[in-house]
Amino acid sequence: MRVAVGLSGGVDSSVAALLLQQDGHTVECMFMRNWRADADDPHCHAEQDRKDAVAVAGRLGLRFHLRDFSAEYLREVFRHFLDEYARGRTPNPDVLCNREIKFKVFLQAALALGAERIATGH
Repeated sequence: MRVAVGLSGGVDSSVAALLLQQDGHTVECMFMRNWRADADDPHCHAEQDRKDAVAVAGRLGLRFHLRDFSAEYLREVFRHFLDEYARGRTPNPDVLCNREIKFKVFLQAALALGAERIATGH
């Protein structure tokens, strides 16, 4: 079975990719760029995360795909977060990120790769 793994470069998604591979699945690794920042921005570690994900995929001999979902993240998740925060609420961006990015945009990108399933580390 072809499985697209949302590979962040962290332990959880790396182990998920390894276990799926060991179970005999064809694994496609996909790094989701959800934020646009300068490479030298000290507050955003996405470039190092991407490098870690590339290294994991390379070590496991898996195909690596970079997908830029930053426009979707800004539109569907972060703007809502800012609006709610301005209203004095304490929003949880993970809820919208899961619904709008992981289970919509990532899923669509995975299906376009021919994946039958998706997996992440969490």
